[in-house]
This record gives sequence, structure tokens and C-alpha cells, in this order.
Amino acid sequence: MTANAVRAAFAEFGIVAAQGYKGVRSLMAQLAAADCPLPAMAQGALLVLARQWEALDSDIRTLDRQIIQAARADATACRLMEVPGIGPIIASAMVAAVPHPGAFRTARGFAAWLGLTPRQRGSGGKQRSGGISKQGDRHLRSLLITGASAQLRSVRARGSKNPWLAELLARRPYKVVAVAVAAKTARIAWALLAKGEHYRAPAPAAA
Repeated sequence: MTANAVRAAFAEFGIVAAQGYKGVRSLMAQLAAADCPLPAMAQGALLVLARQWEALDSDIRTLDRQIIQAARADATACRLMEVPGIGPIIASAMVAAVPHPGAFRTARGFAAWLGLTPRQRGSGGKQRSGGISKQGDRHLRSLLITGASAQLRSVRARGSKNPWLAELLARRPYKVVAVAVAAKTARIAWALLAKGEHYRAPAPAAA
């Protein structure tokens, strides 16, 4: 919210930064510069927000480091991090949110709890799948989709040896693929949690 307030104020003066962390950093650098493009009063007011943002950013980075250290020291989290698209943050959140994976009878049941399964619509005896339900644990669902998006960016840059993923990218929109990957990741994670197994990568596609 603090970063968005700074962005909005700069935009009022026609200055728009790139999205993401680097864009915010560039605005903070302009605020601190001797030749700041904003009027002096606006600069002074925004410097207050900038100090708040810097303090929050430092605190968040400290917490991130603590989460990463805790995840690497936890055997279950380490097994989850073997899965593509799952890092320390997602693994920690999943271990905390799912202390009893056996409460879900199937991997699909776990994905449904996360809101990653499609709604079913019936008409005239025919069942059709709609968009995902978005019910259940919103935070964990969002993390899994973010992890899937990061995985897809890597695939776009380097290619994929996963035949299922390569075929899906060839025929479906990017956002649909990200949700599908998140749902598959959730099912794999449930299997690892429920059965105490390690991740096994799929066989690469034939050349």
C-alpha cells in the first residue's frame, strides 16, 4: 500500500515506473536525489512514505530469511521444495496449513480445498467444467499460482522437457496453464505429504 501511494503520487506528475520491486526502488532513488523531479513540498511528504517503505521492506526481508532458514531445517518442507514451483515460502505455508494431510482422501480433494478445481455445470445430462472455484485457502492458492507463473517464465526462457507442460502451453492461454500447473503442483504436494515420499520428475519428452 505504501509503494502504491508513492507510485500514484509520482504518476500525478507524469512519472511512471516499471512494475515490481525495481520500479519502486527507482522512484525511491529519485526521491532521495538532489535533482528530484517533484516539487519540494511533494518530495518532503513522499520522503515520509519512503522511510516507512524502507522500514517495512527491511522487516519483510528479515522475516523472509527466517522463513527460509526454518524451511531448510524442516524435513517435510525440504521434500516439498523438491517439486518445481515450490520454494521455501510455499513449503512453509503448506506445512503450516496442512498439519494432517490424511484429512483429505485424495489429491483432488486437496486441490478442491485450495479452490484450484473447476466448477461443474450440468445441463441436459451433460457436465461442463467452468472456471476454478476459488474457494478454500486463498493465501496458499495465490502462492501456488505465483510459483507456477515463475516456473512458466523459466520454461519460456529455457524450454521444457515435461511433455504434459509443453503440450499444455502449445494449446492453452498462459493464465489457464498457470492455474493448471498450480493444481498439479498441489496434487503432487499432497502425495508427498500424505505418503512421506520424495518427488520424482516425469520422464522427458522423446527427441
